[in-house]
Amino acid sequence: AEGIAAGEGTTFYAGDLFTGDIFRGDIEKRTAAPFIDAPTGRMAVGMAVNTRHNLLFVAGGFTGQAYVYDTDSGATVATFQLGDRGTSLINDVAITPQGAWFTDTLHARLHFIPIGQYGNLGPFRTLLLSGPAADTGDEFNLNGIAATQDGRTLIVAHTGNGELYTVNPAKGTSAHITGVSVPTVDGIVLDDNRLWAVQSFSNQITRIALNNDLSSGLVKKTITSPLFQVPATAALFGDTLAAVNAKFDTGVPPTADQYEVVLVDA
Repeated sequence: AEGIAAGEGTTFYAGDLFTGDIFRGDIEKRTAAPFIDAPTGRMAVGMAVNTRHNLLFVAGGFTGQAYVYDTDSGATVATFQLGDRGTSLINDVAITPQGAWFTDTLHARLHFIPIGQYGNLGPFRTLLLSGPAADTGDEFNLNGIAATQDGRTLIVAHTGNGELYTVNPAKGTSAHITGVSVPTVDGIVLDDNRLWAVQSFSNQITRIALNNDLSSGLVKKTITSPLFQVPATAALFGDTLAAVNAKFDTGVPPTADQYEVVLVDA
């Protein structure tokens, strides 16, 4: 397990990293079941739902691809080859009113798939980054991504640096969010000026209060649970965070027999 996304109501979607299969569940009913049996060769890393058009966007990892699924039928709506297979790591995705933004952990760039008024998908484009978010000096660089409600500012998490950056989606310029250190950061969740950073191998989630211009932050709470086992990403449901255990402490690929969504107070 690696990615998780909030759907309508209490519905969540979670993915099997190395098969690309998608599960659908309900955090209130504490249920989950297979939903999409992905074709051989796909992967499922970060994911996000566009509830307006019933579309699930999934980052395809080392395939260099992104997948879009219909959340009603589970059918594949589109496949995009964002980067080269094996030399790109399409890691996470954030939804804005304009479209879907994807991180590429191995390159200083983001990829964008536009979403039209009626849910139609346009050709993707690539945004080259400048500033601190363009640092590719580590094995794992840009990872999690989130967006403000209007889509005018993106926030990205840099795993190797343990830092957060804002990105201008029009220019690709970036800036460091000061006052915050988040080692082993993976996925992030943004709700207005509150941000949660999932710190996988630290087995914790840090809640951060951002200032109005998103230039700095203050750590407000460190969320832990005895049930955390390398949580990778999380989704927000009201006052509850649903974090998925990747269990990378058992190996890569992991060798655990089961995987969980852990619910904690946000």
